[in-house]
Amino acid sequence: MAFIDHLARRLPKPVKHLMRATGITRVVRTSRRRSFALGYYSSALRQIGRWSRMDTEDSNFYYRLTPLNRDQLAQLIAIIAGQPYARIVGYFDELETDQGLRRHIEQGIVTAEYGSDIKVDFARRLGWYALVRCMRPKVVVETGVDHGVGSCVLTSALLRNAAEGFPGRYFGTEIRTEAGKLLSGKYASTGEILYGDSISSLRRLSDPIDLFINDSDHSSEYEYQEYLTVADKLSSNAIILGDNSHVTDKLSRFSRERNRKFIFFAEKPQDHWYPGAGIGISF
Repeated sequence: MAFIDHLARRLPKPVKHLMRATGITRVVRTSRRRSFALGYYSSALRQIGRWSRMDTEDSNFYYRLTPLNRDQLAQLIAIIAGQPYARIVGYFDELETDQGLRRHIEQGIVTAEYGSDIKVDFARRLGWYALVRCMRPKVVVETGVDHGVGSCVLTSALLRNAAEGFPGRYFGTEIRTEAGKLLSGKYASTGEILYGDSISSLRRLSDPIDLFINDSDHSSEYEYQEYLTVADKLSSNAIILGDNSHVTDKLSRFSRERNRKFIFFAEKPQDHWYPGAGIGISF
C-alpha cells in the first residue's frame, strides 16, 4: 500500500483529476485504510481459525499474559498488597512452575472430558494467587467455578500458606452440579464447592470473608446482589475481586457506596484471539 501511495503521488495532475472524478482515488484510499486497520487484527483472525478447529474450551479461556501485561499485574498487586514487587513476581513464578498442580489440572481435564486440546495457563489468576499468598486469608470465597481451575489455584495458595503456619479455607459456589470436577485430591482438603444458587449459598456462610471473588452469573444485577449479600460478611481488610468488571460498573458502584477504593486491571492475552478480561479490585 505504501508503494501504491508513492506511485499515486508521482502521477501527472490530469491523471489525478481523472482518478478523483471517476472515484478511483476513493477506492484506493479505502483499500489502503482497510488494509492498515486489519493489520491490528490479522494475528487474532489467524488464531480464530486455528481455535475454531480445536477441541477446547468455549468460554473462560486459558492463556498467558504478555510479558508486559504480567509485569503490570505484578506492579498493581504489589501496591494493593503493600508488598515488594520481587515478592509478587516470586509468587507468580511459584504458581506457573508448580508442576504438581499442572499435572493435577491436566489429568482432571482428560478425566472430565472437558476438551482434548485444552492447555491451561493462568492469566489474571496469577493475581488471585499472589493476593492469597500475601493476605494469608482465613476464608476465600469464589462464586462460579466452571471447570475448577480457579478453585485449584486458590486452594494451592491456601495449602502453601498452611504449610507456613497460616491455614485458610476455600468456598466455591456453583449452580451446575457437573462443574468443579477439578477440585479434588489434596486441593479439596482445604476447600469445597457449595452447589445451588450462589446468593443462597452466600447467605449461609457465617465466617468473615477475607477475599471474595465474583465470577458467577454475569448479569450485572446478579453481580451487584452478590456484593450486597456479602457486604456485612466481609472482614475489616477484605478484598473483592470482580471477574466481570470489564463489562459492568457494579463493583465500582459498590465500592463508591461503601467508601472503598476501586482499581481495574485489563488483561492482554499472549497468542490468543480473545481480547482479555481483567480484575476489578475493591479494597
